[in-house]
Amino acid sequence: MTRRSVFASAVDLGNAASSALERAVDSWLPGLAARLVFAAVLFGYYWNSALTKVGEGVGGFFQVADGAYFQIVPPIVEAAGYDASAVAFWPWGLIVTLGTYSEFALPVLIVAGLFTRIAALGMIVFVVVQSYVDIAFHAADPETIGVLFDRIPTSAILDQRSLWTFLLLVLVIKGAGAVSLDALISRMSTRQAEPAPLAAE
Repeated sequence: MTRRSVFASAVDLGNAASSALERAVDSWLPGLAARLVFAAVLFGYYWNSALTKVGEGVGGFFQVADGAYFQIVPPIVEAAGYDASAVAFWPWGLIVTLGTYSEFALPVLIVAGLFTRIAALGMIVFVVVQSYVDIAFHAADPETIGVLFDRIPTSAILDQRSLWTFLLLVLVIKGAGAVSLDALISRMSTRQAEPAPLAAE
């Protein structure tokens, strides 16, 4: 056997092993792993952030706090004389309300694996808007913003949030995987759609 054929055989063996591994895990591991990493790293961050945007206690959960306006639409609150109650509900109050409760709902949906692709896409939009607001209105400094391809991976916005977005993009493309509510609902609807067996005559 020539050196070239040995190399080709090794490549073929590697490709076969990789294909076998992909077939074994593709239906469940990428989505499950991405959701577990999201739960471990980002769920608590967004949940705590969302809590700062509502009132205290059970009743307070249904009240959007002034802090939500200052965090989400700071220039609008500034134009209203720093009085959140003076900000018009349409469209700004609606945007703040949707942003506040999306920050609760989208992470829960992702961790549960329910409507996962839509929730992950919504979180990508949320991260992009969050980053824009931090840069444009909360005066993020250059070190916090960071620079891509600069060998320093510690900036809070461009470096870290690029990784967050990639993680969410995996869920948009691959879905939640077989260990999820999405998969459970899909299996149940498939069973219901199957024709009933014909009774024996």
